[in-house]
Amino acid sequence: MAVSRAPFRADHVGSLLRPASLKALRLEAQAGRASAAQLAAAEEAAIRHVVALQEEVGLQGITDGEHRRTSWHMDFLLQLGGWSSQGHTIPVTFHGKAGDLHFTRPDLAITARVTRPKPIFVDAFAFLKSVTTRTPKLTLPSPNMLYSQVGRAGIDMRVYPELDAFVEDTAAAYRAEIADLYRAGCRYLQLDDVSLAYLCDEELRAQMKARGEDPDAALALSVTMIRATLRDKPADMTICTHLCRGNFRSAWRAQGGYARIAETVFTQMPYDGFFLEFDDARSGDFSPLRHVPRHVRVVLGLVTSKVGALEDPSELKRRIDEASKYIALEQLGISPQCGFSSTIEGNEVTVEAQQAKLALCVAVAHDVWGRL
Repeated sequence: MAVSRAPFRADHVGSLLRPASLKALRLEAQAGRASAAQLAAAEEAAIRHVVALQEEVGLQGITDGEHRRTSWHMDFLLQLGGWSSQGHTIPVTFHGKAGDLHFTRPDLAITARVTRPKPIFVDAFAFLKSVTTRTPKLTLPSPNMLYSQVGRAGIDMRVYPELDAFVEDTAAAYRAEIADLYRAGCRYLQLDDVSLAYLCDEELRAQMKARGEDPDAALALSVTMIRATLRDKPADMTICTHLCRGNFRSAWRAQGGYARIAETVFTQMPYDGFFLEFDDARSGDFSPLRHVPRHVRVVLGLVTSKVGALEDPSELKRRIDEASKYIALEQLGISPQCGFSSTIEGNEVTVEAQQAKLALCVAVAHDVWGRL
């Protein structure tokens, strides 16, 4: 069986359910009742297990399940220099089938120049690479996520009177991390970016405007940020992005199809591939895919990570066929629409359901493309 280049025909976004023992030990370590060495050993054991799970179901792109993290984005962003906090939290509302869930995030502000004081996830990647013979994939929050945490009002005008300098400093910090990852052997990187999909939601756009932010200007800034970040991208390094509308304990935050941002994002952001959420009506139809350039891959997030019920393979194939009316079938792949555990809590699915859904993506890919 020939194996295609990344992103693969059957792929996944990255985060996987943490074992209960690891979650409990992390709490113990935070309370000072377990050592950093004990936690690191437990993380390594859990990563070995989750790597074996991915290999067993037939995936080619292998992640560490984000098992060293509490949050898909904050564990990285908080290791950049330049931010500060007043120690307060900002409430965020997610929507679930059983009602709303409430999440909080730190009240970050940029009060000094953005820097990367030291490598952040390079050691984590090196360990992942050492425990798989397949293609190790690392996930990072997009640099746009730093701006989305603070907005223009949260960036000190005395430090950055113009956003151009903020963009360049943030992009430089990311370029340094990417360069070190490349030297460590990383050839498959994913930048996760909910901020772009949030620009598709009319209510969230209205909230931005109420804060004095222009959603269209934010999109233009995002393009500038990504182009600056990927300025020196090595030719043999695949860098993709993942766009979703929020994922916290099986709840979501935004809705709206990709039409508002599609042409700009697909044609102006120099990614090799896009992981796109398409598991329910909140994501709209496939017509925006007509803007994707021929050399770019799209992994259709048709399998939901939010509930355990397994999708019908024939329906998944029908939807792939529907998408192929707007983009060539050879440019497509299939995956879950998001990770299974964007935060340490995880979605309301079982480990068995998670494995079945990953295996389903592999089986469908074999049937549709004959290879991964």
